[in-house]
Amino acid sequence: MPEPYKIVIGLEVHVQLLTRTKLFCGCLNKFGLPPNSATCPVCLGLPGALPVMNRTAFQLAVKAGLALNCQIAGFTKWDRKQYYYPDLPKNYQISQYDMPFSHDGWLEIHSPQPKRIGIIRAHLEEDAGKNIHDESGQGGDTRVDLNRTGTPLLEIVSHPHMNAPEEAIAYLEEIRLMMRELGVSDCEMQEGSLRCDANVNLHIPDGAAFAATPLVEIKNLNSFRAVGRAIKYEAERQFQEYQRDPSGYRIGNIAKATAGWDDAKGRTEIQRHKEEAADYRYFPDPDLVPVIVTAEQIAEAKAGMGELPQAQRLRLASQYGLSDYDAEVLTAKGRELVAYFEVVAKKLGDGKAAANRISDLIFPSLADRKETIAEFPISAEAFADFIQKTAALSKQDRIALLAHMLEHGCDAEAAMQATGIKPQAYDESALRAAVVAAMGANPKAVADFKKGKDPAKMAIVGAVMKGNKGAPNDVVRKLVDEELAKT
Repeated sequence: MPEPYKIVIGLEVHVQLLTRTKLFCGCLNKFGLPPNSATCPVCLGLPGALPVMNRTAFQLAVKAGLALNCQIAGFTKWDRKQYYYPDLPKNYQISQYDMPFSHDGWLEIHSPQPKRIGIIRAHLEEDAGKNIHDESGQGGDTRVDLNRTGTPLLEIVSHPHMNAPEEAIAYLEEIRLMMRELGVSDCEMQEGSLRCDANVNLHIPDGAAFAATPLVEIKNLNSFRAVGRAIKYEAERQFQEYQRDPSGYRIGNIAKATAGWDDAKGRTEIQRHKEEAADYRYFPDPDLVPVIVTAEQIAEAKAGMGELPQAQRLRLASQYGLSDYDAEVLTAKGRELVAYFEVVAKKLGDGKAAANRISDLIFPSLADRKETIAEFPISAEAFADFIQKTAALSKQDRIALLAHMLEHGCDAEAAMQATGIKPQAYDESALRAAVVAAMGANPKAVADFKKGKDPAKMAIVGAVMKGNKGAPNDVVRKLVDEELAKT
């Protein structure tokens, strides 16, 4: 049965840049300072105060634009965007309107299939402050903290190329990973350094064409889970509105609206009709000179980017024989984890075994100890040695040995001596014969494996393990891989 509608999603993502100071003044760009302690005449918009561009912010933004496959403009300028909010003391925001520094890019996501999401523009602007509302229900005050006013933001505006909440989340996850890897932003949503507005409407079949519902921009999305829930709710709300008035509830008949997301109630609430560009009365900022970006500066930014996550995933899959899933899991943890994996994989000569052991042994340890891989006390070389010496042990025994190593700061050999956990002897030739027999008894699994269905080999592994209780799982997997390679 066909879907009753197609969701159309475009995202506006705001990334706060990792600079020491704000975009146009020398105030600290730091989260958690006492309210209104990081302000000055420039970010407060006092008469006569003149802004000066933060060079580091612009350099970080160019690096991000290149990573997003954007075209970098050789000439760009700053514009004033006029609007009033209590937390915007100047009554305008310095942004970029018709000449952004980067445009026409794309980002590839996997959800679950590869899909390219077009990026209209990525431009720099300053942030507003923060209104702190009394939510006790007692009619209390709203207080204004201007520490965030003037902090550098990169706004990334996508084309409406996403068609499911899962795609929107995958897009955000890829941006967060990329910005962190480049050192552009820490992308902490709970601190407001990664924020997202979702533009949502529906295409509903209508004869040979489709009817498009009015566009709604959803704000107050402070987690990836909230993004997914809000889009799903808003899509169903719009469909219900359309069913009530199929001829009237269409784009063009009703203006674009802004909606807030109430996470506790699990629903969107329409707040106001959305302003158009003309309402903001844009004009070039007279206090800031245009910026010229040279080919040399672009080349320098590219040289300092390093390997990006998408390229890294492809390389790990081809170089180490990893599945797309394994490569994605490793890159999602960052470059330091990938470097750790590569040392282990090269020492073992087996990328799949290295990825498996890191996933089932190191990841839980990092979570329990609340550490990053850089803080983990067992080096990649020592972990590879641990895997080699415990190849014939069960997962439970490995977990116990690793825990002993972490507690006592010793190597694998010392841990085995102290705990008495040691590998049992096994007959490799007998196990190999069992593998060959299992392959003969499971011709479909062998045929499926030859067609590229890697998980099919687990039927053979399972058959060998069932007939050889206590056999080391890693050894059996290794023998299965070797025998399948001969077919």
